[in-house]
Amino acid sequence: MICIYLILSLSLNLLVGYTGLLSLCHAAFYGIGAYASTLLITKFGLNFFLALPAGVGITMILSLLVAYPSLRLKGDYFILTAFGFQIIVFSVLYNWVGLTRGPYGIPGIPKPSLLGFEFDSLPLFLLLSAVFALLVFFVLYRISASPFGRVLKAIREDELVASALGKNVANFKIWAFMIAGGIAAIAGSLYAGYVTYIDPTSFTLDESIFILAIILVGGSGNIRGPIVGTIFMIILPEALRFLGIPDTIAPNVRQMIYGALLVFLMFFRAQGIAGEYKFE
Repeated sequence: MICIYLILSLSLNLLVGYTGLLSLCHAAFYGIGAYASTLLITKFGLNFFLALPAGVGITMILSLLVAYPSLRLKGDYFILTAFGFQIIVFSVLYNWVGLTRGPYGIPGIPKPSLLGFEFDSLPLFLLLSAVFALLVFFVLYRISASPFGRVLKAIREDELVASALGKNVANFKIWAFMIAGGIAAIAGSLYAGYVTYIDPTSFTLDESIFILAIILVGGSGNIRGPIVGTIFMIILPEALRFLGIPDTIAPNVRQMIYGALLVFLMFFRAQGIAGEYKFE
């Protein structure tokens, strides 16, 4: 799960930390990737390693539904647009029973296999997800250090200045959205293969907020922040098990700790634990 959420947080960091777009719809891309690859596997018999890139492509195309409206919007208006897209995607996944099975979910998703070798154990799936996480890390590290990444930072700091320097801000935003959405789809495909069952409740607004919280806690604007945030936020619930908190109140205690931590960081370290970009 750390590997899967690391892919999600690194991809969201491209929007939040580098482009300065506070997105509340990342779980929508996550869910589209999971459902697209799952349907290609279960209905059309594709192998996981063929369904995954197809799911990435579908998600990148659908991400344009958010990218194009964002060309004219920023700040609170952009956040509302992303929020609306998240609600639309969840509603489609929940109500299109004929395709997604709606609230019943899709069970029996096959484990990934390659040339007859099946990743059917926890150690093997950890290896698979770690390889994908490392690939995503390498790709986004190269992007952040490239001229493309520097332009995204310029857009984050001042769109007018970036435009005055001859940069097509609209095109850069579109590509940032498509790349972030496509990478989130990788996490969705891995998640579906890991749990072998998906339903819409795994891709709600709460999930988008949680992924954003990873960025806020760990930090954004560099490659280190999402790694720190992911490890901290995923391990924290497991650490709470040792406190002996009753199961009936443990989820609420976890949410309270998350909230208190976010408030503390916003007051005393707005850039997160290891981040570079300071939210104001």
